[in-house]
Amino acid sequence: MRQVIEAIKKEVKKVVVGQDRMIEGLILGLMCDGHILLEGVPGLAKTTTVNALARSLGLDFKRVQFTPDLLPSDIIGTEIYDPAKNEFKIKRGPVFTNLLLADEINRAPAKVQSALLEVMQERQVTIGDETFLIEPPFLVMATQNPVEQEGAYQLPEAQLDRFMMKLIVGYNTKEEELEIARRVANNAFGTIERVATKEDLEKLKEEARSVHIDKEVEEYIIDIVFATREPQNYGLEKIRDYIAFGASPRASIDMFKATKALSYMRGKDHVTPLEVAYIVKEILRHRIILSYEAEAEGISADYIIEQVLEAVPIP
Repeated sequence: MRQVIEAIKKEVKKVVVGQDRMIEGLILGLMCDGHILLEGVPGLAKTTTVNALARSLGLDFKRVQFTPDLLPSDIIGTEIYDPAKNEFKIKRGPVFTNLLLADEINRAPAKVQSALLEVMQERQVTIGDETFLIEPPFLVMATQNPVEQEGAYQLPEAQLDRFMMKLIVGYNTKEEELEIARRVANNAFGTIERVATKEDLEKLKEEARSVHIDKEVEEYIIDIVFATREPQNYGLEKIRDYIAFGASPRASIDMFKATKALSYMRGKDHVTPLEVAYIVKEILRHRIILSYEAEAEGISADYIIEQVLEAVPIP
C-alpha cells in the first residue's frame, strides 16, 4: 500500500513543482481523516495541489470561493419553497462531497466560516429540521492568505481547533521556480490520472492505525501538549506570559494519529520521537492562543513550540 502513496505523489507532481511538505501533509490528512489548513501568499499552487490530489484518488471534489458576501446557506444548502407542491424542499450545498476546498477561507466573515463547524466535527449537516450524514471520506482542505493581508478575517478559535494540521506554504527555490516558468511557457504540465480508489484509501488508514506507539512516546506527546498549558511545570516560566490558552485535547488525539500515519509513510512499524518532532508544529501552531504580550513582542507559536521541545525530555 505504500506504493499507492508514492503513486499519488507522482501524479500530484505532474502539476506541482516542489512543495513536498505540503503534498505530504495533505496525504497525511487523508490517511487520518483530518482537515487541513494551508496558509501562504497567493500563487503558491495551494488550490492546484488539492485539486490534483482529489483527481488522483477519483474523489468527488467541490470548491467554494470564500468572499465577504458569501452566506452560510451557500455552503451547506437551504430550504426552497416549491409552489407546485406547496412544500419546502432541500437544496444541498457544495459541502456534500468527499473533498471540499474552502478557498481563501479567511476572506469571509465568522458567520460564514462557522457554517463548517458541525460538518467538520460531526460529519453531518443540519438544514432546517433535517440532519444529513456526509458519506466518507470527507475532508475540508482550506486555504488562507496571511491575516495581515488586506480584506482578511481572523478564523475563530473553535474553527481553527477543528483543523488537524496547519501547513505553512513558502516560496519555491530558484531552481523550482525556473522549472515552473518553463512548464507554463511550454504548456508542459501532465494530465492527472486516477491511481487509487476509496478502497485503497481505507486500506491505508487501516494499516496506519496498526503502527505501534510505545508508552514512553505516548507520554512524550502528552507532555508536549501539557507544556503548552502549564509551561511553569516544565521549567518554561519565560514563555508562560506569552500563552493565553494552550493546545486542546484534540491536539493530543491528532498527534497520535498523525505520528502513526507519518511513521507508516516512512516504512516504520512504530513511532519514534523523530516523527513527533517532525510533525508537532503543524499540529500545534494553530491551537496555541498567544497573549497580547507575545503579539507585542513578535513571538510566534512556532517559537513557543521550539521552546517546549527543548524543555520536554526525549524518551
